[in-house]
Amino acid sequence: MGGQIMTKPLGQLSQDEKADKKESKVIWSKKEKEESKEKYGCEILIENGSLNDVMTTEAPSDAWVVTYEVEGESHRDLARGSRVKLFDMYYDKFKMGIKIIDYGRGNIKPNLWGYQSAQGPKKKKRK
Repeated sequence: MGGQIMTKPLGQLSQDEKADKKESKVIWSKKEKEESKEKYGCEILIENGSLNDVMTTEAPSDAWVVTYEVEGESHRDLARGSRVKLFDMYYDKFKMGIKIIDYGRGNIKPNLWGYQSAQGPKKKKRK
């Protein structure tokens, strides 16, 4: 009965939570992402995501989960492209830091990824 439960006011973070909430380090610059499309034909969909983020089903079925290590920390990206081209791209950037390139869990057909149907003019109904 002697144990007290300490609660903190809503909206305040503990020291541990503040450390966890630090902004994630930017690994790929916007310029590098654009160049990767031109040079390698690869697109990074999710950069430095958690396992749940990169294992989403709301991604194209041809996406790959790339696990690599930078400065002793493990990171995961969800990227599109051929496995060989992805390896080339990540090897050029991280050298021996690449750990594994594995299948993603996307369910969307690649040709429908990012597709938005065109809204044409409405046709008049015949009487």
